[in-house]
Amino acid sequence: MNDRTIKKLELDKIMAKLAQCCATNYGKELAAAVKPAENLTLVKKRITETSEARDILRLKGAAPFGGIKDIRTALQRCQKGAVLPAEDLLAVGDFLRGTKRLREFCLALEQDLPLIKDLAQQIVPISTLASILAKSITDEGEVADRASERLYSLRQKARTYQARVKDKLNEIIRSPGTQKLLQDPIVTIRNGRYVVPVKQEYKPQFPGLVHDQSASGATLFVEPMSVVEINNQLRQTEAAEQKEVEDILRRLTERVATFAAELNVSQEAAACLDLIFAKGRLSELMDGGAPGLNNQGKVHIILGRHPLIEGKVVPVTINLGFDFDTLVITGPNTGGKTVTLKTVGLFVLMAQCGLHLPAQDGTEISIFQNIFADIGDEQSIEQSLSTFSSHMTNIIDIVGQAGGRSLVLLDELGAGTDPTEGSALAMSILEYLHQRGVKTVATTHYSELKAYAYSTDGVENASVEFDVKTLRPTYRLMIGVPGGSNAFEIASRLGLPEDLVGRARQFLTGEEVKVADLIQGLEENQKASAKERQEAESIRRHLAAARSQLKEKELEWDNQQTRIMRDAHDEAAQIIKEANKEADDMLKKIREQFSRQMEQANVEAAQKARKGLAERERELEEQKEKYRFKTPGKAPKQISPGMEVHIPKLAQNGFIIEGPDNQDEVQIQAGIMKIKVKKSEIRLLETSEQGQQNRDGVVKLVSDKSFHIAPELDLRGLMADEAKERVDKYLDDAVLAGLNQVRLIHGKGTGALRSALKGLLKNHPQVAEFFLADARQGGSGATEVKLNR
Repeated sequence: MNDRTIKKLELDKIMAKLAQCCATNYGKELAAAVKPAENLTLVKKRITETSEARDILRLKGAAPFGGIKDIRTALQRCQKGAVLPAEDLLAVGDFLRGTKRLREFCLALEQDLPLIKDLAQQIVPISTLASILAKSITDEGEVADRASERLYSLRQKARTYQARVKDKLNEIIRSPGTQKLLQDPIVTIRNGRYVVPVKQEYKPQFPGLVHDQSASGATLFVEPMSVVEINNQLRQTEAAEQKEVEDILRRLTERVATFAAELNVSQEAAACLDLIFAKGRLSELMDGGAPGLNNQGKVHIILGRHPLIEGKVVPVTINLGFDFDTLVITGPNTGGKTVTLKTVGLFVLMAQCGLHLPAQDGTEISIFQNIFADIGDEQSIEQSLSTFSSHMTNIIDIVGQAGGRSLVLLDELGAGTDPTEGSALAMSILEYLHQRGVKTVATTHYSELKAYAYSTDGVENASVEFDVKTLRPTYRLMIGVPGGSNAFEIASRLGLPEDLVGRARQFLTGEEVKVADLIQGLEENQKASAKERQEAESIRRHLAAARSQLKEKELEWDNQQTRIMRDAHDEAAQIIKEANKEADDMLKKIREQFSRQMEQANVEAAQKARKGLAERERELEEQKEKYRFKTPGKAPKQISPGMEVHIPKLAQNGFIIEGPDNQDEVQIQAGIMKIKVKKSEIRLLETSEQGQQNRDGVVKLVSDKSFHIAPELDLRGLMADEAKERVDKYLDDAVLAGLNQVRLIHGKGTGALRSALKGLLKNHPQVAEFFLADARQGGSGATEVKLNR
């Protein structure tokens, strides 16, 4: 793909937006490296990835990428034999925990998401290594006391020596006989030894080793002789401790190195998932959708919006490669011709990168092998080239390379030179590209090109509409109509005397007048046709609405008939049951009243009557089942909270909480989940008045919880029993509010509160999993809790 064209069409700015949507550094690198693909199968795969991510974001929210750090450099170093510092080992541990959460999130999704789930399967969960690193490295990036028994013993011994030294020195500085010798009654450290500040003139009276002095020389930092031996023992213990720490780091690094291949695969898979979810997020931001794809050179953009234009954007509808291969666009300056060119080219590049497009459903994009663009002012001062010369140099390259699978975009073709020669060159270039089967879109001011497009098969005119009353372009593209210059109308509106405008018209040749009249007639016919289409569309909508009303009436009559029939059958069934009971009573009385000599015929007759009643009851029940209530099966016109709806796409029922918003999406509570779906994707369900009231209460309760439940709970300062009671209620409320994960902030302190919460969470019915938070989220002072769904 032509790099110059990619820059001209500003694909690099789109990819920068994509990189901003990534959560990891590796994902950002992959986003920056994405290039337009030329293979239809690969492009379809990329688009499907984006669609899967968009569905997940809509239904489940953002994927968990927290803690997934870039450990590629650490893996390279350990594979070369270097010992990793504790900070790098902490990053590996965070990576393992983060990728485990990401893998579980993706594989737990119920939707059919083959591409994302396949990548998630490539993440290798190395539980043993994660457990060892979690035990050996603290959240602050230091080797933990319990990393080995020897390290724990050495650190306990060092603390004992430190306490003995401090106690001894505190006795010295508190002694009345010593205080006058000291500059300050404090204990400090110099060269790793505990010392006290002694006035220089009193050094002979204070036996000990001098380790440092102040800048003025008035203070000496002296290690008293009474603590020299204890300090020596402390230094020896600290040296042994450092040696043990180095051994632990070496052993952990070797363990990491044995899993380097698996970690690299997991890193690659996580980065690819990050890129895919970033594409889904970018689609959300642009309100994009998946385009149809082909490799036949057919482009059909429906109400496409240029993604880099901020504010109100007039969408463009354009097609190419169906009835014509070359499109010539004319119209006034600042009328949107160049934006249309860039929109077409940028949409093709974005689709070939696997991105959704900000356009309506039905948009279709062809896969091109090459895209060439000659857009903007190409003047080059360094090369002493005029605008025309620079354009020609670029067009010469395009003509030499463009083929049947190429898209060429030419802005102001033939401009910058004599109009007669420029238009002739432009027609020659368009004819050459057209004969080679190149798909071409060109903008121009030349009337000769309008006539050429009008008279040549496979070449079509288009124009951007201009309102002569307001002297402003409307930016709407009209295919099939060449644009007029509007110079006379504009001059007249601006106040040029009519006699001067009339005289100017006389200078036009007869052929030019005919062309102008033809263009004006085509514009008027186009507007009339558009008006007729709008009226026809309005009539069609009214007919559809009337047809829908008739169906609703028919459905209402059917349901009423069904109710009447069911009521009648219920009544008949009740009569039969009563008659059956009377027959049973009668038969019982007959048996009691008459002896065994009663005629057998009478008994058989009574039994036959009873059997007949039972058969009739079954027939009525079977007939009753035929009259089931029909479900309306239509999208609701009015939306109100508490309304029960069915979501066919998810095969679930739920209750409306909010909506619709400015994107026509409503928020629905389906079980413990809150989801957003399009208003057109839901169907009403018939409900009883009492049932509606009950559901209103449930929805209000869930809605209240949703608005008031924070994703974290601060428990610092509470006693263990009080904290456990608050956590128990908070977890129930969080599940009701539809939260997937919450954070409990308990502080570090003595660890008693954290231990109490650990015992509660281990057996809590709402808890699926819990673990200490990342260092940036509080480390050992906070616990992350994943809730049961």
